[in-house]
Amino acid sequence: MILQTTYAGAAFFAGDSIDNTNHQASVIGAVAAAHYIRAVAPAYGIPVVIHTDHCAKDILPWLDGLLDADELYYKEHGEPLFSSHMVDLSEEDVTWNIQITAKYLKRAAAMKQWLEMEIGVTGGMEDTVNHEHVDTSLLYTQSRDIHLIYTNLKQVSPYFSIAASFGNVHGVYKAGYAVLRPHLLRLHQEYVQEKEKTKTCKPVFFVFHGGSGSSAQDYADSIRFGTVKVNLDTDLQWAYLSGVRNYVMGKKDYLATQVGNPEGSDKSNKKYYHPRAWLREAEKSMTARVKDSFRDFNAVNQL
Repeated sequence: MILQTTYAGAAFFAGDSIDNTNHQASVIGAVAAAHYIRAVAPAYGIPVVIHTDHCAKDILPWLDGLLDADELYYKEHGEPLFSSHMVDLSEEDVTWNIQITAKYLKRAAAMKQWLEMEIGVTGGMEDTVNHEHVDTSLLYTQSRDIHLIYTNLKQVSPYFSIAASFGNVHGVYKAGYAVLRPHLLRLHQEYVQEKEKTKTCKPVFFVFHGGSGSSAQDYADSIRFGTVKVNLDTDLQWAYLSGVRNYVMGKKDYLATQVGNPEGSDKSNKKYYHPRAWLREAEKSMTARVKDSFRDFNAVNQL
């Protein structure tokens, strides 16, 4: 299970009223979330990867702050606070993207920490990045760029993955906005394999951004061609909302007033409008959606 925060999501976790001028709210929120997950996850018996997502050029100080927290935690526990981070310089020059990513990978490598990077453009809108109107030809990463990244980063550490674009979009859009081409990942693998003269059939670890709205076949193909992480956000947001929406619509006669419902004018509605009641319904509907995803990703334990 991978739990991740974005820059804005981390600030929201800390509290929207906290000043984020110098990225402090996003650092505080992400660090707090990581400690919370570490404290609670053992009770569920679920291995969890703690990740931060989409650190673009203008918010690199956020990643610096997170790595500071990692190094402090590493000194005491022998492992970083976060399992992995993402550097997203996909809007920048490829050479500069690789150079800066390599710098952060070197820092992470000292803790055997994973780093994810992005090359090419993922369409749609995610957090503070809007690519809804980008030329769709930019949604497909070239094999030569994948090889260039691979050869440079593997000299620093083997612990990295590449979020390559193969028609991905953040969010869910009507058919025809973009066409997923998972087979491109296979071509990238073959290109790197040939250039590196390696017998490893899948030398590159890929990340599937914008997984929401995709078909089970798209998931299966991308995983078969070397995808090790799938981002699923928009579908889970919808599932979460659906639980709240269905609860409110089903209990509308109990939520119109604090006192008085179909069972009597003197009946209290507190147990119906208590946040734990409707938030739990959101959690249940999102849990059901996550279970569906695990089946799609071939990630269900075979007992």
